[in-house]
Amino acid sequence: MANPLFSKKPMEVLMQESGASHGLKRTLGKYNLIALGVGAIIGAGIFVLTGQASAQYAGPAVSLSFIVSALACAFAGLCYAEFAAMIPIAGSAYTYAYATMGRGVAWIIGWALILEYLFAGSTVAVGWSGYVVSFLDKNLGLPIPPELTAATGTKLIQTPDGWEAYSDELVQSLSAKGILVDSLPQITTLINLPAILIVFLVSILLIRGIKESATFNNIVVAIKLTVILLFVAFGWQFINTENWTPFIPDNTGEFGSFGVSGIFRASAVIFFAYIGFDAVSTAAQEAKNPQKDMPWGILGSLIVCTLVYIFVALVMTGIARYTELNTAAPIAVAIDKAGEGLKWLSPYIKIGAIAGLTSVILVMLMGQTRIFYSMANDGLFFKTFSKIHTTYGTPVTSTVITGAVAMIASGLLPIGVLGELVSIGTLLAFILVCVGVLILRYKNPELKRPFKTPLFPVVPILGIICCTSVMLFLNPLTFLIALIWLVIGVGIYLLYGRFNAKY
Repeated sequence: MANPLFSKKPMEVLMQESGASHGLKRTLGKYNLIALGVGAIIGAGIFVLTGQASAQYAGPAVSLSFIVSALACAFAGLCYAEFAAMIPIAGSAYTYAYATMGRGVAWIIGWALILEYLFAGSTVAVGWSGYVVSFLDKNLGLPIPPELTAATGTKLIQTPDGWEAYSDELVQSLSAKGILVDSLPQITTLINLPAILIVFLVSILLIRGIKESATFNNIVVAIKLTVILLFVAFGWQFINTENWTPFIPDNTGEFGSFGVSGIFRASAVIFFAYIGFDAVSTAAQEAKNPQKDMPWGILGSLIVCTLVYIFVALVMTGIARYTELNTAAPIAVAIDKAGEGLKWLSPYIKIGAIAGLTSVILVMLMGQTRIFYSMANDGLFFKTFSKIHTTYGTPVTSTVITGAVAMIASGLLPIGVLGELVSIGTLLAFILVCVGVLILRYKNPELKRPFKTPLFPVVPILGIICCTSVMLFLNPLTFLIALIWLVIGVGIYLLYGRFNAKY
């Protein structure tokens, strides 16, 4: 008797499901899908990671690091595009793995994708809260009680620049200015209320419908791209080319600390700024013409975001010396360096950041609900997650539960290491999609492929190598936590999935 862990979901069943109506509405066109990808990708990465990678690893050459990361993503993206056009079903890498590598691998990747989508939404909600609190306080004069602005139990100190989380670096910085920490007001926070509210509002929007969600996302993406382009257009005239010299700083003697190795080390860090393009594939069952439009959505969003990242990196490192950009708000540092000529742009950058993070939360939570929907449809996850709202045509139960868990996580928990957990889940998905393309090309060459990954088998092999290499740069603790997460998932499969699986 064949091992059920290797049981595959028949391709003919997938093809039937892609053409059948299961309640999800096909309302998304090519440009909606590109906007979904851009909405997922451009978020915290461009507002935070660019400066940190430049200051610590690559210097002005961080713009080259973005190209390296984009190539790694492109290899995986081309494989995603082949699968998404061939198997236009909600579920992304989970569905592709079920068709090519069997139930066991599909379950692992579906469970790993929860790390990407659910916890990414929670993490970004915390970042959203920080920008909103700052904007309301410093730009509108509407402060939120500090007890309601951070994870439960966080120690905040009221510095001359406002309330900041306690850290050794903060203590040292204040001491250097002659300020004793014990002399400043201190509080312990209760809950991150703004983070909870944004997850709640986004969840309501997702329940209302995919078309409404996509329209809102299009507007938000337009806002954040406008703000970013304003920074590039007006910031270009304040560039001091001396800040680009040397463009590739000399290596310090340590691998990954500047020099050529620093460019690749930085590319591993900012790779996470690209996470999200795969969320486009979770909307395959809601695309009007998935065979043609899914490759456009996946690859188009990658191209747009790469160009945006490169220009922002060049302007940022041109205005401010790269050594000054190791901060949570590097664009703000660059604006301050430009002086009065760009000071007017500061509040708009915050608006752009808020808009950017809102769209990331939207797309991440949407992606997670579609993963749950697909797994429940196959019997591997609890049946209630496959329920579709009769009026709105959205997976309502899945959205409510996903939103509730994300609200709890973003409101109560300090998210720290979850950022790397998001990355390990994503990279594992990328690797398995590339492996799946290799398997299916050799085992089922006769299948109709509206889009074919070029330069086969070079592209999928390079995708596997690049994503594995990036994964090796992650904190070892991340692998331990991911292993614990996997054990929990295996327990759910053994107690429920193996008895209810349809295939």
